[in-house]
Amino acid sequence: MGPGPGWLAAGLLVNLVASICIVFLNKWLYVRLGFPNLSLTLVHFAATWLGLGLCQALRVFAPKSLRPRQVLPLALSFCGFVVFTNLSLQSNTIGTYQLAKAMTTPAIVAIQSLFYGKSFPLRIKLTLIPITLGVFLNSYYDVKFNFLGMVFATLGVLVTSLYQVWVGAKQHELQVNSMQLLYYQAPMSSAMLLCIVPFFEPVFGEGGIFGPWTLSAVLMVLLSGIIAFMVNLSIYWIIGNTSPVTYNMFGHFKFCITLLGGYLLFKDPLSLNQVLGILCTLLGILAYTHFKLSEQEGSKSKLVQRP
Repeated sequence: MGPGPGWLAAGLLVNLVASICIVFLNKWLYVRLGFPNLSLTLVHFAATWLGLGLCQALRVFAPKSLRPRQVLPLALSFCGFVVFTNLSLQSNTIGTYQLAKAMTTPAIVAIQSLFYGKSFPLRIKLTLIPITLGVFLNSYYDVKFNFLGMVFATLGVLVTSLYQVWVGAKQHELQVNSMQLLYYQAPMSSAMLLCIVPFFEPVFGEGGIFGPWTLSAVLMVLLSGIIAFMVNLSIYWIIGNTSPVTYNMFGHFKFCITLLGGYLLFKDPLSLNQVLGILCTLLGILAYTHFKLSEQEGSKSKLVQRP
């Protein structure tokens, strides 16, 4: 038995609020302070590990013994997804980056269909059309293709899709909950990122993670670490209790809310095409939600009718 609708709504709400907070906080850290991107991700995963250690000490969950090689693919795919999405963002325009990110949902559907024997009804697949079109309308004015950018964007989509599929698959395969799995993956990913960071960013001195940061900057980074702990935990929980596709649909919803939030709070410009894009994406998400709820109702009535 999965969680009830109330718990699911609470989990989605925590993820929504934490994700939007971290987008604006990270943006502030990158733009105003020039804090290094990968190093911040390392801080986030180290904070997640410490947060889970605290939860374990408070007996919120009991760790389950897992062999490192069982969690290794997840840790590797996480590091790959962080590195390639960062490289994609560096090599592409924001529009191209967003459009590539939108391809994650169809890629997940393809991976689950081809390698996990999961079948998706045609009506669910059709909801991907307005969502992808909506993201395209939002970003087409800023879409510019270059070879290296395309390579990084494609690798980013593939590795991100694999990571999200494995987050759900590993929880079911190893019979663990979100906290138990993240408890093993967080330190492993932190160690891997620690090895990767020096190749991309300075470590000491100006602009490095161990640079001369002010106390307010350090406090802001720690705050982003606490919020990242909530984001990471809620991602695992949502995927474990729904599916990677549902989590991705929710991701598109967050994208629309972030654009609208930028317009309402920061007076960011919003063109007619972007408004149409947001409406198109929301229409696709509403259709997906309606079909998924109908599916659940159908399976419930079958269970009730079964003698």
